[in-house]
Amino acid sequence: MSKDVRFLVECLSNDLVAMLMSTYCWDTKKSMDVLYNSQTYSMLENPLSGLYYQGAVYVFTYLQEEIERGKVNS
Repeated sequence: MSKDVRFLVECLSNDLVAMLMSTYCWDTKKSMDVLYNSQTYSMLENPLSGLYYQGAVYVFTYLQEEIERGKVNS
């Protein structure tokens, strides 16, 4: 993964953790655990998906759906 892609993923990750904390009233650790164990994060890390080019709100909808369907292993 290029440095540019890694940077975008890290920026999105920061935003997504903050959104998880705000939406679900979770602490930082729980929010990070949920994000990093999600399929959404796996897609973010895959340069071929192009998901890292999307905005945080758009990516958060994927993550929320995954959480609400109980598919995240935290």
